[in-house]
Amino acid sequence: MGIFSVECLLENQQTRTRSILVRDVLVDTGSELTWISREHLTTIGIQAEKLNRQFVMANGESITRSIGFAIIRVGEEVTTDEVVFAEGHELQLLGARTLEGLNLRVDSRNKKLVAAGPHPAAGNLAIG
Repeated sequence: MGIFSVECLLENQQTRTRSILVRDVLVDTGSELTWISREHLTTIGIQAEKLNRQFVMANGESITRSIGFAIIRVGEEVTTDEVVFAEGHELQLLGARTLEGLNLRVDSRNKKLVAAGPHPAAGNLAIG
């Protein structure tokens, strides 16, 4: 796929003036959730809401981390999503679920995020 990073602006959902620009967030479609350092999240007042959730790392190691909620902006796109409180040495990752919420996809040839196009919809189905 090719490895590349992006900048993300994270905002506190309750107090949107509390925000932080996070540089070098690795785009990782292999990670379901977005991982941001505990330091960044607590700086803008994001609290852990889901405590001690289990994760399996790429090397097979099982760990527990807490999860909070944030508004995430990449370029002109915005979504709200769960974010994992990354600890110390762990990478900051932009996960697949956040990419879907942002309606962005990976352009692996050019190592950048691009618009994913129109959202699929069920349409007007008449029941009866």
